[in-house]
Amino acid sequence: MESEKSIKEKQEIALKRAEELKGAVNDYREAVKTMPTGFQQWPQILENQKRIKEYFKASDDDWDNWRWQLKNRITTTKVLKELLPLDKKEVADIDKTGSQYRWAVSPYYLSLIDPDNPDDPVKRQCIPTIEEHLDQGGHDDPMGEEYTSPTAAITRRYADRLIIKVTNQCAMYCRHCQRRRAIGEKDFATPREHLEEALEYVRKNEEVRDILMTGGDGFMQDNQTIAWLLDELDQIPHVEIKRFGSRTLVTMPQRIDDELCNIFSEHLPLYVNTHYNHPLEVTPKAREACFKLARAGVSLGNQTVLLKGVNNDPFVIRKLNQDLLQAMVRPYYIFHAKAVKGTSHFRTKVEEGIEIMEKLRGYTSGLAVPTFVVNAPLGQGKTPMLPEYMVSSGKDYIMIRTWENKVLRYEN
Repeated sequence: MESEKSIKEKQEIALKRAEELKGAVNDYREAVKTMPTGFQQWPQILENQKRIKEYFKASDDDWDNWRWQLKNRITTTKVLKELLPLDKKEVADIDKTGSQYRWAVSPYYLSLIDPDNPDDPVKRQCIPTIEEHLDQGGHDDPMGEEYTSPTAAITRRYADRLIIKVTNQCAMYCRHCQRRRAIGEKDFATPREHLEEALEYVRKNEEVRDILMTGGDGFMQDNQTIAWLLDELDQIPHVEIKRFGSRTLVTMPQRIDDELCNIFSEHLPLYVNTHYNHPLEVTPKAREACFKLARAGVSLGNQTVLLKGVNNDPFVIRKLNQDLLQAMVRPYYIFHAKAVKGTSHFRTKVEEGIEIMEKLRGYTSGLAVPTFVVNAPLGQGKTPMLPEYMVSSGKDYIMIRTWENKVLRYEN
């Protein structure tokens, strides 16, 4: 039986260790006090929404209708300058870039922008800048999708899974989009014959067990077509899971209506990967949409793109991931930005991503630690980029580095 003294000594050691652990997160706790988030900014966002609704003469019911949001996307500087403070040069730059690269932003997503912050991270993701127009680097199709499409609507890069592109449309056109070449001048749903051709390809290739429906945005198809696709896939014996890629939970959460949730609940197992890039995007409205999908039995994951001037900061990513977990969304991937033409001003060094991973592992829940990946050129797959935790090895041991940079011997 342990003596009272030895118990006290152990408690003192534990208390000392607890103080060390507190010190490891003090810098983060200070940083988040001044970090704008969707919940902290919600009163201002509601004021922005009131102003936007007044401009469009929209009712609350209009605002909460995703088809109204889609119909009233802002696509011209004539409207934009009525809703955001823009100087003449910025208007000219947007128009010049807009003549080369299409842009559109939903009224909801526009309301997340702080009109007094010219470097607002939401604004950088949705409003064109002259940097896009001046960029002569990169590629139109860095993933080589034209060479990995066995049918018109399919992209296939892996042995057991593939993508079906169901539309070219999005609620908002991200300025860092990897498929900006496919946006075109008009929105269109993938023709039914192309979807049927894709389904037939899946039926004939029995090794394919995982189907991702995306675009564009997978939720920009109508509910009836989504239900039909899921019905067809459920009748293919070797298809084990279905997935959707959608950013509407971020840019137009009104899209997650009751009918869509009811459809999903009848077609489990089903996974949705969304695309939050900054804590400002995790608003009460967005979290409500996530909860609705979770209640329908849908498993939610998030794919963040590392973007210079938006989220290339370890504390921003940590806060984002922790807020996502509170919305029932599991951080899944952090992508190194692809070399897409017109987006080089967003690209970081790979080392920045690795440094961010260093500041996640051990500093937050394992659930909040995604995988940082670089997409190999021409569609050759996602390649994890990891901090090095195994320092060296011997005959029957390895030397490991912990998250606190302690190097220890581990018997092997």
